[in-house]
Amino acid sequence: MIPKLVVFDMDGTLTESKSTADAEMVELVKKLLDKTSVAIISGGGFSRFHEQFLIAFLNDISNFKNLYLAALTGGTLYTYENMDWKKKYEDVLSEYEKAKIFDAFAVVFQETGFVQDEKIYGTLIEDRGGQITFSGLGSEAPLEVKRNWDPDRKKRIILVEALKKHIPDFAIGIGGMTSIDISHKEIDKAYGIEKLSKYLSIPVSDMLFIGDALFAGGNDYAVKKTGIETRAAADPDETKKIIKELLDI
Repeated sequence: MIPKLVVFDMDGTLTESKSTADAEMVELVKKLLDKTSVAIISGGGFSRFHEQFLIAFLNDISNFKNLYLAALTGGTLYTYENMDWKKKYEDVLSEYEKAKIFDAFAVVFQETGFVQDEKIYGTLIEDRGGQITFSGLGSEAPLEVKRNWDPDRKKRIILVEALKKHIPDFAIGIGGMTSIDISHKEIDKAYGIEKLSKYLSIPVSDMLFIGDALFAGGNDYAVKKTGIETRAAADPDETKKIIKELLDI
């Protein structure tokens, strides 16, 4: 049976890292939306959902009422109402907390001997309101240059372990191909799952989570605390196979 709510990670699961969903994925999600409710949890803000996912629907919004967008690792929720996306709740970092995180990065870079690449695409450390995100090659780095930057996550593991010593009161997780996401301690994807459960009145036992970072330390790993059923997908192609299984096609 199809779960009452299927929850997806976005980068590396529904789409390639910071890339737009392809036509096959869009068609599969449309079919899934015909059958059940769908939520997407991402470390990015609403603009990322638009650029990587919503724009690929080409204005076919017939079932957006069944789609829920949990931005900033679940700290913010958007629902589709009256032909527009509405923010239902939001968690934000204070200016003091943001400064503390930025200062921690500066110290950790020195402590670990981190060497920034000569070419950075976009912003190295991005303020997303409810989350601070480090992207090793910059927030706008193209996929082809990101693939080989930290495939075994060793660079980021060193940074994360050092950050935990300086800002232990924050949630710190590895995401995507080059990212580290930092938010309030309670704001992780488990928080997002629990908020969705409460908002939609759907028990966690009736949900399924699909993500590419369900390994210990990955930014999807936290969902396991909720007891939600999970399926690991190494990339969007594996995600497509899982959706086809759910749809029995």
